[in-house]
Amino acid sequence: MLIEVFNELNNVLSLLWQDANVHLLSPNKRLYWGYLVSTFVLVFLVYRTEYKKTGVWNWRKSFGREVLFHPSSILDSKIWFINLLIKAWIITPLLFAVAPVAIATHKTLTAVFGEITIAAPEWVVLTSFTAFLFVLDDLTRFLLHALMHKVPFLWRFHRLHHSAEVMTPLTVYRTHPIESFLYASRLLLVNAITIGLGVYLFKSKLSFYDIAGANVAVFIFNMLGANLRHSQVWLCWNKRIEKWFISPAQHQIHHSQATPHIDKNFGTALAIWDRMAGTLITSNTTTQDLTFGVKGTKLRSVMQAYLSPFDRD
Repeated sequence: MLIEVFNELNNVLSLLWQDANVHLLSPNKRLYWGYLVSTFVLVFLVYRTEYKKTGVWNWRKSFGREVLFHPSSILDSKIWFINLLIKAWIITPLLFAVAPVAIATHKTLTAVFGEITIAAPEWVVLTSFTAFLFVLDDLTRFLLHALMHKVPFLWRFHRLHHSAEVMTPLTVYRTHPIESFLYASRLLLVNAITIGLGVYLFKSKLSFYDIAGANVAVFIFNMLGANLRHSQVWLCWNKRIEKWFISPAQHQIHHSQATPHIDKNFGTALAIWDRMAGTLITSNTTTQDLTFGVKGTKLRSVMQAYLSPFDRD
């Protein structure tokens, strides 16, 4: 009996170790080593620019003890670690549903519109597939994110993410398993629909422009500071750019407790969805002295975090 328990524990630890390595080695993960390097470079440039203006390296407001060892940051790391195991056992099996959904999409399109074959050069197919996947992924993220805020039942789960009182790159993983399941299901549908549509239109084996296996658009987005979306580093862009692409500063505004910032900047990469919905705020409209968290909510334990959606308000 003891040996069986030991073997099971060993299997669990192996899964955790493998998943942790994947986060560091896969460009599809925010904690990929390349993204971490680019993050450090961007942080240096931000504070170097600030130093030229003030003569002070004010890095402690982002990486000081009061941030990295804040109870909220410690809870972020615990949730991230435990969610690795939950994902391995619950969410990963969803990947096996991509093929059936893609086939169903192809069959449905064929039944409704008949056979269609578009003869196009390989670069056109690759470009179309890459762009469509990126745009559909970003749009569905926006829609689900907006629903997580607007539907009271869903907000109960998403509130855990917004309860972070300080922000670090691990805050992106501060999610309830139910929310993680919803986003994983969304990703499954996006990939399956894109594959089904691509095969229907081009009748060929699909692939996209990638860098080390990551969609080139996603790779660029992550290299340009995606990890700083959840941080205390105020990386903002030109107002004109922020009307098209969401900067890290704009997402920090999304996490702000200030009334004008509530339910704003739902977008992940593209700002056009927020512009269409009237929920876009650019970083030049506010200062970087933001207060994060949900008023009246202070979570300190993993159990409290996972059970918080079921608390009576």
